[in-house]
This record gives sequence, structure tokens and C-alpha cells, in this order.
Amino acid sequence: MPRIRLDLAYDGTFFSGWAAQPGLRTVEGVLTSALATVLREPVRLTVAGRTDAGVHAAAQVVHLDVSSQAWGALPGRSERSPETALLTRLAGVLAREAQDSLPPTPRGASDVVVTGVRIVPEAFDARFGALTRRYTYRIADDAAPRDPARRATVLWLPGRLDVEAMAASAAPLLGEHDFLSYCKPREGATTIRTLRALDWRRASAGPDAGLVTLGVVADAFCHSMVRSLVGAGLAVGQGRKPATWPGEVLAARTRNGAAPVAPPHGLTLEEVTYPGDDELAAQAERARTTRRLTC
Repeated sequence: MPRIRLDLAYDGTFFSGWAAQPGLRTVEGVLTSALATVLREPVRLTVAGRTDAGVHAAAQVVHLDVSSQAWGALPGRSERSPETALLTRLAGVLAREAQDSLPPTPRGASDVVVTGVRIVPEAFDARFGALTRRYTYRIADDAAPRDPARRATVLWLPGRLDVEAMAASAAPLLGEHDFLSYCKPREGATTIRTLRALDWRRASAGPDAGLVTLGVVADAFCHSMVRSLVGAGLAVGQGRKPATWPGEVLAARTRNGAAPVAPPHGLTLEEVTYPGDDELAAQAERARTTRRLTC
């Protein structure tokens, strides 16, 4: 059975998150249904990171296993590759789903787009094989331009944020820690993570010029962790808490007085990285091991 990697992007506004839920429109539910329609067989998806309701993705990754018969039948009588055939057919099915499910939508458009399809080694695991995930949170305060075309992806806030204080508050959070105070724990799962970057800045150029952004990179994130990191930074930037407070919250390691959770729509998954093919199996094995703090 070929293992297939899909790269995709989506606007999370009208999705109830990634994970399939009965009676709700989710990214997993819509994509699984579209794939089953195109491949004419049931599929099961493994995703790099489950996003919450309202969170967007510019570069999400999933994998699935497809029967050889379904994969070989994709081109039909055309000379296209199975990869190209799957991309083309998925685009049509997803556009029709959007027409049926969303408010008035331009013909042929969808809020989830598969941007890449390729066969990967059997050892590839979209979830456990990932080395890092990178997110960006975007905020327009009173010193930033407010583009109504981006209102679904940028948080608008009154007042001017103290970005220098926010940047200073991030330092104690870097490295490997138990992020219980920044996560909603799941039964049987650890809240130990390695935070590799937590960068508050006011963008000076590019499409985000003027916006306050948080760039955050970790090996993995637990439930609501990124939005809680944002919430703690905002408490500092708005002058409600001192710059030392996020570190104090981390050290407490308790859900009592946990970091506040920022609204979802300002958050976008930007990148997931993986090792070379010869390291995929070892990375997946490491990621499956329940972690303990090393110090």
C-alpha cells in the first residue's frame, strides 16, 4: 500500500477544528470525505498537528495509506501521474463541498486546498516524524494598519502593545519545560515540550508590516499551548502583568491560575519540518517515547 503525503492549506474560519466530530464541519471530516470520493475507498488520515476551531494553516501535513489498486486507477485513461490526478480531482470535490457548506462562495473556490501530493517511505509519519512545528500569531494594535480583508486572520486590539516587554517576557519559556500551565492536558499525554523560538516583534516589512507578531517554534505543542503563550504575552504587552509573569506561570506547573488563552483566529500553522528519509523511523520512535524532564 503506497503511503501518500499531502500538503495542504486552509482557512479555519468555518471549521470546527481539525479533528472529525459528529455533526460538525471539520478539516479532517471534509478532507476524508473528499479523498474517499476520489479514491473510492475509505481512508484514514494522520496529521502533523491538530488545529483548534478557527485556527488556520498555510502548511499542514497529513499522510494516508492507499491501496495499490486505487492509486493505480487514479489517472484513468489520461497520461497524468496519480499525483496530478489526485490533486486535480480533490480540487473539484473540495470546491463543490464549499459551495454546499459555506456562505456565498466564488465558484471553484474552497477553504481547504491540497497543495502537494507525493509518495513517501513507509517510515514517514506526519505526526511522530516531525522535527518542528512553526506558528505565527498576528495582532493589529492601535499602531498597526487594519486591513479588513485580513480581519479573519489578524486579532484587532485597542491600545498600543509594549512589544519590548513582551519580547523580554519570552526568555524564561525557551527550552525544555513542563508546560502544564500553558496546556489543556489530555489523559495519558505528557505536557513536556521543547520550545525553540518565541519571538515577539513588530514586523517592519513584508505583508505583516506594522503588525505585532509572535513566531513560535517547538518540537511539538500540547492542546492550546500556542494560544496560551500568546495570552500570557498579551497580558504583559497590555500592562496587566509584569514581564516576569509568564515565567512565574510556567514555574508554577498548575492549572490553577493558568495562562489565558488568546482567540484562535490570529493563529496560523506556517511550517512542519521532517528529517531525511534515512532518519524518519528513528525520529518517529523518539517522538513516541513519553518524555520526562532532564533537569
